[in-house]
Amino acid sequence: MMMADPGSNEEVAVIGNTDITSTELENNIINTMVERGTALLRKMEINVAEAEKRTGKNTVNIQETYTVYLIETRPAEAVPDGGTPATPDTLWRRYSEFELLRTYLLITYPYIIIPPLPEKRAEFQWHKLSADNLDPDFVERRRVGLENFLLRVASHPVLSNDKIFFLFLTEEKGWREAVLETGFQDKVDSRLKSLNAMFRVKNPDKRFTALKQYSDELNNVISQLLRVRARVADRLYGVYKVHGNYGRVFSEWSAIEKEMGDGLQSAGHHMDTYAASIDDILEEEEHYADQLKEYLFYTEAVRSVCRKHELIQYELEIAAQDLAYKKQQKEELVTGTVRVFSLKGMTSKLFGQESPEQRESRMAALEQSIQEGEEMVKDKNKECQEFVRTAWEDIERFKEQKDKDLREALISYAIMQISMCKKGIQVWSNAKECFNKM
Repeated sequence: MMMADPGSNEEVAVIGNTDITSTELENNIINTMVERGTALLRKMEINVAEAEKRTGKNTVNIQETYTVYLIETRPAEAVPDGGTPATPDTLWRRYSEFELLRTYLLITYPYIIIPPLPEKRAEFQWHKLSADNLDPDFVERRRVGLENFLLRVASHPVLSNDKIFFLFLTEEKGWREAVLETGFQDKVDSRLKSLNAMFRVKNPDKRFTALKQYSDELNNVISQLLRVRARVADRLYGVYKVHGNYGRVFSEWSAIEKEMGDGLQSAGHHMDTYAASIDDILEEEEHYADQLKEYLFYTEAVRSVCRKHELIQYELEIAAQDLAYKKQQKEELVTGTVRVFSLKGMTSKLFGQESPEQRESRMAALEQSIQEGEEMVKDKNKECQEFVRTAWEDIERFKEQKDKDLREALISYAIMQISMCKKGIQVWSNAKECFNKM
């Protein structure tokens, strides 16, 4: 890939003779809505510079091979002409540490759509793509994805200020202990509790219901798109490789011709080059597929916010229901009438009415319980309103980011398809010239 001087209007070439402007090329490479206005990114540049394979013993003393990633951070200061950039601070992190960081963010900020990590193992594969998570090409794509994850978090107006995230970037030792000391694991909602809320909430917020449905539909659409792309990649691979047969046949033919020999040999070389180019083309395509996969995984982050809202709404409804029941009990105690069957009412009929002292004591307990219930409903209502407010702010931000990123990813993918077609035209144009000279 060749890049033109940023200050010039010169066009650049990607994959053979393909005309792509500098702006389009930048869109090919950058697919992160980085808000440089965040305090963290004004102070610090962040990148995942390289990956390294290591071997060691895990927690159960079994030998394993794993990959670590080098995180580099440096002060975000303008370097004077002729100056040398500051030496970056570096540390190594395993993928599992990125997972721990994201889990912490997910639980600590339930109202935020937490950026997803790149896939742990390759999904939506075409048959020539390695499924090995230690494969160099896969590790490289994951390195890009992990850097993108860090930039997403660092560009977020709330997440970028998190102390644990800053320690993740700057403290190689002691970070895991620091994140565990926050006690975030104690805040995890049980799966049963979440399922209960999903099926039993009576007054769900229509906006969150619609968002959850959209998330499901987006997940389905992107999954289909990736499956189609994998099938196309399989067939494209075969079509390109079979062009190598043209090269072999032209080469054999050239051996039996005198006047036509040179032209046929040259045409054969063009076909061989064309057949060999598909490996790099499809590897480049995987980066665009990874951009789509990011939003496939983002849909689960959106659903997580919706589930948390359902849970808060369910807890509010339960508190309101409990308060209504206590008020009903007080009304029954005051009027002496029982509106519905209760064990207490049946006991009164069997063993006689309560004494005035017992009624007074019970009334005082009920009034105290009602007061506590009203406070609980008030607090839950406030919590629900605050969650909706903060979550919807982040959802609007996410929508803007999603529209921009997916538009650029699709444009980039279309540009790449155009460049492949132009390369095919160029190869056959060159072959035609070879035939003309025979």
